[in-house]
Amino acid sequence: MKKTGFLLFALTCLACVQAAAQQTSVKDIDRKVNELLAKMTLEEKIGQLQQRAGDISTGTAVAKDDLMSQIRSGQVGSVLSNTSFENKIIMQRAAVKETRLGIPLVFGFDVIHGYKTIFPIPLAQAASWDMGMIEQIERIAATEAAADGQDWAFAPMVDVSRDPRWGRVMEGAGEDPYLGSKVAAARVKGFQGSDLSSPTAVAACVKHYAGYGFTEGGRDYNTVDMSDQRLREMVLPPFEAAAKAGSATFMNAFNTLNGVPASMNKYLVSDILRGEWGWSGMVVSDWNSFGETIVHGAAADETDAAAKCLNAGSDMDMAGSTFQKGLKNALDKGRVTKAQIDEAVRRVLRFKFQLGLFDNPFVRLDPKRRAETLEKPEYRQFSREAAAKSMVLLKNEGGILPLTEKSPFKRILIIGPYANSHTNKDYMSFWTLGLGMRYYDSTKVVTPAMALKPQLEALGFSVSVQEICLDATCTEKDLSVAIQAAREADLVIACVGEEGLNCGESRCVSDLNLRDNQEQILRVTSRNNKPTVMVLFNSRPMTFQWANDNVPAILVAWQPGFEAGNALSDVLTGKVNPGGKLPVTFPRSTGQIPLYYNHLKTGRPQEIFGTMWTSGYLDLPSTPAYPFGFGLSYTKFAYSDIRLSKSQISLTETLEVSVDVTNTGGLAGDEVVQLYINDVAADIARPVQELKGFEKVNLAAGATKTVTFKLTAADLSYWNQNSKRKADPGKFTVFVGGNARDVKSAGFELK
Repeated sequence: MKKTGFLLFALTCLACVQAAAQQTSVKDIDRKVNELLAKMTLEEKIGQLQQRAGDISTGTAVAKDDLMSQIRSGQVGSVLSNTSFENKIIMQRAAVKETRLGIPLVFGFDVIHGYKTIFPIPLAQAASWDMGMIEQIERIAATEAAADGQDWAFAPMVDVSRDPRWGRVMEGAGEDPYLGSKVAAARVKGFQGSDLSSPTAVAACVKHYAGYGFTEGGRDYNTVDMSDQRLREMVLPPFEAAAKAGSATFMNAFNTLNGVPASMNKYLVSDILRGEWGWSGMVVSDWNSFGETIVHGAAADETDAAAKCLNAGSDMDMAGSTFQKGLKNALDKGRVTKAQIDEAVRRVLRFKFQLGLFDNPFVRLDPKRRAETLEKPEYRQFSREAAAKSMVLLKNEGGILPLTEKSPFKRILIIGPYANSHTNKDYMSFWTLGLGMRYYDSTKVVTPAMALKPQLEALGFSVSVQEICLDATCTEKDLSVAIQAAREADLVIACVGEEGLNCGESRCVSDLNLRDNQEQILRVTSRNNKPTVMVLFNSRPMTFQWANDNVPAILVAWQPGFEAGNALSDVLTGKVNPGGKLPVTFPRSTGQIPLYYNHLKTGRPQEIFGTMWTSGYLDLPSTPAYPFGFGLSYTKFAYSDIRLSKSQISLTETLEVSVDVTNTGGLAGDEVVQLYINDVAADIARPVQELKGFEKVNLAAGATKTVTFKLTAADLSYWNQNSKRKADPGKFTVFVGGNARDVKSAGFELK
């Protein structure tokens, strides 16, 4: 046998052995679960379905009985949001040493964009279009969280959203289901690694299932109503991708979907998640979402709510007491069966076995590993790199940026509420709970002034910093100071945006404009044609039409995390050539919301602003300020015409779509090559464009790369009005470019 053949044979045998061992392990876990289940009383079973809040509250007020006494009496299966490492050890010891059956607790925590080392918000991470980077961020976050005693991350949030007024848009990957699916899978893999029982792994919890990103009015917890076709095409793909990636758990959404609260929505949980997708993990409610079915008016009391949520296929009650108060009554009244309760408990126990907690309840509660693991310097360095990769350059008229020794400016002013902020979790978000709810060591954050001033001075610039409009409230005195400071500068870097504490759950807004008169900073510093660089620290798309028209350079920095200042300096001075692309459309005005690239054409599309009898506005073009996928570089890229391998394909054939991308500028840079399709004529109206592929390439100055995508009938298929997936024979258009607007196109036919 040849050496290569022997190697292939050996690897194949090894894979067979590993698969057999895994199957044995699954059977062994199931046997142990059933043995333990047979010993449990009804009260102990209901206790395993109960998750109690720790020392941080992230929801409405709920009853807080003495946690330790509940643990000792077997009434708690899990604890969420506990920040004390020592207390977790005490609680776990009580669970395994002082209860009848010694069942370990599982500790859950919101790990949204880092744990002790804070990375860019998830929406910013998505702007990198770099799945390897995103997976590594979650690997680091998982390593830190696990070292601090957390077993379970309440992430990733994979909700697609088209409404940036919604505060939680910062937790997701934006408006597109294809990009969202890639990000969802990467984040699950990062959290869980290759072995969920590893002391460096935490279980992922995919949320919020489902439809939460489409809440009416952009308001948290609000109503969602949509067709099944939209649900299938726009909402569910990232959830399915996360399930296929092996996510251990899912979380119910707060909202109703077509009148049915998600926590008791059998169609979502049993029919689709467990049925169609064959997913077998554990489903946890969101904070008291079982109890909120009563507030929705979809359940009469705790007994009714408990029965409906369990019947839907949901397993664990987070923070509330609906199961504790109502599940036994529901069983006594015949609303649920013992077998249903047993199956929910079985999923909880199986989850704990998979986490390795029965083998070692303290697997993630090792003080030595904690001391050796948290806040390593290399984690911060990766945070810096990730933040720089996530930033998106929207404008750069006249090549103002990057700022180098050759720049014509000598005196630079750094100004604004976010030039040097140490309050309100600025440059981060509300969701940095690993640092504490509101209070944290602000010296860990590198502000723009802290990093940018010395780096610019090292390049020969004279730099001054003027903090004004603190707490983002601009007064006449602030603006007078800005006018005077700008007079003495050749270039102004204005750091504007929104507070970190305005980013996250229950942080919705009705207006996307720069808040609290911050636009006036830009107006006064731009007087007398003074060049201004606007740096936007934001958690959502914002509107700034005056700046779009008058400010020559605009950089979206998002909420970039601990290394905000260093990452910003790297980009502004050209150490990093920006390559981020928008994962969400930026509107011109809040009045355009919802605004998204993959819209339907309508029967009267407006091609030219102001044309009567078309679908548009009298006062504003219906086009966005910046389209989905948009982002500039310090270099330029040119695209060749598209080459298709065939002009026609059958349902069983593959179409190759190729394009040459050339770096026509003088610097090496990253470009995200994006592939979109349009079904010209289908059974139902189809979006004008749908993202179906992307590739991030790095090109040296003058270099060319051929990028090839492959399309099959599956990529061309869609969910029709009868909830059936199909591909229609006929004409298609394929688009390739650097964003959804600026593309090359070609046509082909599906036979």
